[in-house]
Amino acid sequence: MSGKYSWPIIFSVGLHMGLGLVLLMGNFSSHKPTPTQLQVNLQTKPQPIQAVAIDRAVLEKQAEKKRKIEEQKKAAERKRLREIEERKAAAKRKREEQARKKKLEAQRKEKEKQRRIADEKAKQAKAKKLALEKERKRKEEERKRKEKAAADAKKKKEREEAERKRKAEAERKRKAQEKREREEQERMMAEQLAQEMAARQQMRSQQMQSEVNRFTALITQTIQRHLITDQATMEGKSCKLTITLAPSGFVTNVQSGSGSPVVCNAAKNAVYKAGTLPVSKDPDIFRQMQKISLTVIPEF
Repeated sequence: MSGKYSWPIIFSVGLHMGLGLVLLMGNFSSHKPTPTQLQVNLQTKPQPIQAVAIDRAVLEKQAEKKRKIEEQKKAAERKRLREIEERKAAAKRKREEQARKKKLEAQRKEKEKQRRIADEKAKQAKAKKLALEKERKRKEEERKRKEKAAADAKKKKEREEAERKRKAEAERKRKAQEKREREEQERMMAEQLAQEMAARQQMRSQQMQSEVNRFTALITQTIQRHLITDQATMEGKSCKLTITLAPSGFVTNVQSGSGSPVVCNAAKNAVYKAGTLPVSKDPDIFRQMQKISLTVIPEF
């Protein structure tokens, strides 16, 4: 007989045995027997106590009522989880709409800023062009005056120009060399920094994966503790689950993938029975295990 009938049967048997004892005690204590009655009672053979049959229909009705109550509780829980998901989705849509409006406003302001910058540059370019034209005319007049100067003055100017170019070329080469050296040093520093960052990132990734594996094992252990097993129907079988978790570890959704339907149903019930599963408080690690997939293998 299954576990859901055991308590009603025990209660019914106990009740009928109690009534039988009360009736027996009433026969002995209701009145004091006379000698004649006592003699008759002693000579009369004891009557066997009739076992009261358990009404199976009543027990099945009680079990059905209990099953319906359990189904109502599960339906209420599913409704509550749905409402939570709907509220979360609405909040997400609201945040996305606010972010979209904020982005559009930022783009508008940026376009306005770029337009003002372009106008200012155009104004400056025009002023510079006028200044250059004015300077060109001034130099042209200066050149004409100088052409009228003596030959010595012209030769002196040519020597000075040659010296200026020589110094300018030397300065250009010096600056080019400094630039090459500086760029090479920056390249080496950037390469070293990239290597260090890659090493740190690799170490961080290894640490995060180790934590994900540790919490996956803890979650599997929690499911095993709440898993109701039946060796006859589950031995050698498994089920792949995909579990969605809130930051607190609260289970928001469970989906079963490939595997035994019997094991999958028992595993999903175990997850919902646990309610909250162990998760990392590190946001980066939690993001990797917010939607976690694992395989449940019943242990016997």
